[in-house]
Amino acid sequence: MEKGRFYGVSVGPGDPELMTLKAVRVIREADVIAFPGREKEACTAYQIARSAVPEIEGKESLPVPMPMTKDKAQMAQSHRAGAERILCCLEEGKAVAFLTLGDVTIYSTGWYLYQLVREAGAEGELVSGVPSFCAAAARLDRALVSGEEELHVLPASYPVEEGLRLSGVKVLMKAGKRLQEVKALLHDHGLTACGVQRCGMEGERVYRTAEEIEADAGYYSIFIVDP
Repeated sequence: MEKGRFYGVSVGPGDPELMTLKAVRVIREADVIAFPGREKEACTAYQIARSAVPEIEGKESLPVPMPMTKDKAQMAQSHRAGAERILCCLEEGKAVAFLTLGDVTIYSTGWYLYQLVREAGAEGELVSGVPSFCAAAARLDRALVSGEEELHVLPASYPVEEGLRLSGVKVLMKAGKRLQEVKALLHDHGLTACGVQRCGMEGERVYRTAEEIEADAGYYSIFIVDP
């Protein structure tokens, strides 16, 4: 492993056994383990990685606080602050692995940090992982798409009504507080859906129909909407 190099490491959707061999190796070889949040005990990505790589506990840790907000200025400020902390470690010749849930290329905080670190001239590498919607489809014992079907991935924390009109299968991610609005849209459009909450984690729940989706289904929920 090269020193002074930043790794955006995907830890998969929740089940530690779905972490890639490369992710495990990079975590084992890294000098510093960075993670989103203030405390590793409360960081889902860290807890997943610890289950697969127990020796992570003996490594230097670097919390990177990331507020849950849509305020672009606040987000940009937190990303800059996080990137600066990471760059300080890289300048000391340390290899830094930033843990991210799911895949680092899909709606990931790690991607914003990676861009800033690379723009600052540091070396970096993205380590891909199993996306949450692929794991959810497998948990539901179904194909995500087949034949000529199209696949559309929609961030459900933003308006998705236009996206729901697209042909093919739609994946709704991160509905959060908009869950009831999303359920109403599915009903109004006469769409069928299924989903998984906390796929591969403690407290996992499987929803076979849109009607089964509970009002308190959390942030870590994936819904698959059929054509």
